[in-house]
Amino acid sequence: MGLLLGASFAGLTACNDFLSEEPVDKIIPENFFTDAENLKAYTLNFYTVLPNHSMSAYSLGTFTSDNGTDNVAAYTASSRWAPGEWRVGTGTDNWGFGNIRSLNFFIQNATEKLENKQITGDPNTTSQAMGEAYFFRAYEYYRYYVSVGDYPIIDEVLPESDRDLLIEKSKRYPRNQVARHILDDLTAAINYLPETSPYGNNGLNKDCARLLRSRVALFEGTWLKYHKGTALVPGGPNWPGDASLLGSFDIDSEINYFLGEAMTDSKAVADKFASNLTRNTDTDEGMAPGLEEINPYYCMFCAIDMNGFDEVLLYKRYNFSLGQVSQIQNQFQGNGGGCGYTRGLVQSYVMRNGLPIYAAGSGYDPAWENDGISATIKDRDSRIKIFMKGDNSIISYGVDGVTPAYWRMGWLLDGIESTSSVTGFAIKKGQGYDFNQGSANLRSETGAIVFRAVEALLNYIEASVERNGNVDGAADVYWRAIRNRAKVDTDYMITVNATNMAEEAKGDWGAYSNNQFVSPLLYNVRRERRNELVAEGFRLNDLRRWAALDQLIDNPYQIEGMKYWGTVYADLESDMCLTSYSGTKMEATVATDGTGNMSSPTLSAYVRPYQISQENNYVWNGYTFNKAHYLSPIGHEAFVNAEAVDGDISTTVIYQNPGWPIDGGQGCISGFNFR
Repeated sequence: MGLLLGASFAGLTACNDFLSEEPVDKIIPENFFTDAENLKAYTLNFYTVLPNHSMSAYSLGTFTSDNGTDNVAAYTASSRWAPGEWRVGTGTDNWGFGNIRSLNFFIQNATEKLENKQITGDPNTTSQAMGEAYFFRAYEYYRYYVSVGDYPIIDEVLPESDRDLLIEKSKRYPRNQVARHILDDLTAAINYLPETSPYGNNGLNKDCARLLRSRVALFEGTWLKYHKGTALVPGGPNWPGDASLLGSFDIDSEINYFLGEAMTDSKAVADKFASNLTRNTDTDEGMAPGLEEINPYYCMFCAIDMNGFDEVLLYKRYNFSLGQVSQIQNQFQGNGGGCGYTRGLVQSYVMRNGLPIYAAGSGYDPAWENDGISATIKDRDSRIKIFMKGDNSIISYGVDGVTPAYWRMGWLLDGIESTSSVTGFAIKKGQGYDFNQGSANLRSETGAIVFRAVEALLNYIEASVERNGNVDGAADVYWRAIRNRAKVDTDYMITVNATNMAEEAKGDWGAYSNNQFVSPLLYNVRRERRNELVAEGFRLNDLRRWAALDQLIDNPYQIEGMKYWGTVYADLESDMCLTSYSGTKMEATVATDGTGNMSSPTLSAYVRPYQISQENNYVWNGYTFNKAHYLSPIGHEAFVNAEAVDGDISTTVIYQNPGWPIDGGQGCISGFNFR
């Protein structure tokens, strides 16, 4: 049975010998929740739910988490951008309570023992574990809430044998109430967690909880603001939820509340780091021969031990001797990782004088694109220079740690799904220089950043502008600090005043909300967020909460990469012509039957990765959208499990998200009225 079941406690089986003495679902509180070390062992297992570099996938790890957006293109397009191709799952997709139930079990029993002073051992260890439990329960709710919105709120351990009760508790609560529940759990986590974790930057602390709290509040505040008046918010037209659960819901008050909470929590973190962001030395490479770190900002993303970077609030550490490794450096140093930045992203980075590249006096010359990638990004925001591979980028310092090996642009044409450069704009954020880390599969020990303090600065700036319509004193300080590190003129109004929204909209979906241009000020807040957090997994959720995808419904968007036709890369007489492993100059082949490796020059001078092959290609004519896709569909089996009368799905107490059918294998409903 699905419902609210599935509390596997799977992560607990390796805690210690004691746990293996009796089935984990039969643990008796008296036998377990009386010792601080046991509490610690229980909650440590939940760190596995946080973002990490997969230990088996051939990919760039967490740095692929913007794939399928206007930031990064993967080899294969996401079905999200082809209404009808993204379909309702046949299982219990986007509907699960295993970890939530396990954490409820912990909180219920540990709280009782704590109140009765029945827990022995270090009280700091107990407090850390309690804070982790509340944090991870909040995080689990956040993952589901961000995906599907309205969700059941369960704070108790329900008996698995009582089917009627489980069905009753399966009812979905309005999304704003779920968000408030998450904030409450994070408040509890803040109260329990220390300022500095005993595990260093490998463990949760108060600032991690504050940062996540600001993220959740910003998400809900902006979601309610931009989806107001639609079926995607509580009480909106055609909202499928239970009106009796709304209470005294007032959407404008809720928007104001959540944006205010976002400001409060982000400021608590941002004030500590605004003058202490990791230093950017603006070097062409992050390391010098001998693997000497010469740019801390660059090395922050590829380090093995990230404890030396205060801006990294939490990261996942890897250790080869313990078998904790990933593939990412093998991919970074050997190929393009099956993805690449988009032209829209690259063009969004302003010149160092603060002007957009199209603005009069910017100094940018479009003819630079003919001379290659390094020329294209000349005199631009430092972030695009250091975090994207240029024409002579060093990818490692060889076996001896001294002799450089260089990036090979040929991966644009001769790569396959897992290795292609896709757009030619290859991601460098996270690439290390130690050959031994990338010389073979499963060698990389590069850490995976989970929380980075600069997000707090960005959250505050955005919440300030969204709530009050202006950049207040604190936001001004934060914005200048971010731009100062990026080596861009710190006067952000230079950029704002020179912004042409029609130009920006050509490559940035964040120029829109509800199919209308946002103000140049708000747009540049979004631009800053895009440029700073690229390849860190924020983009899709940002676009969803901003309602920044409506314009794709009637105006399909064609993803482009670097300029190829008419450039040095296509010129067989040029030393910069693409080359294969053997050094042979490569010539592009244009053929839409799947045998080609480059889009036609009659379509565009720029690489169009989804117009190379027309076979089985549902985005050949561009990315498009349906409003149902702002939320994910719940899998069919979840509805079957919640039938009040067995065999009669019409009695299910769960409702599907707007615009989606209940039946598995079906795409979104054409013509669904969201207003």
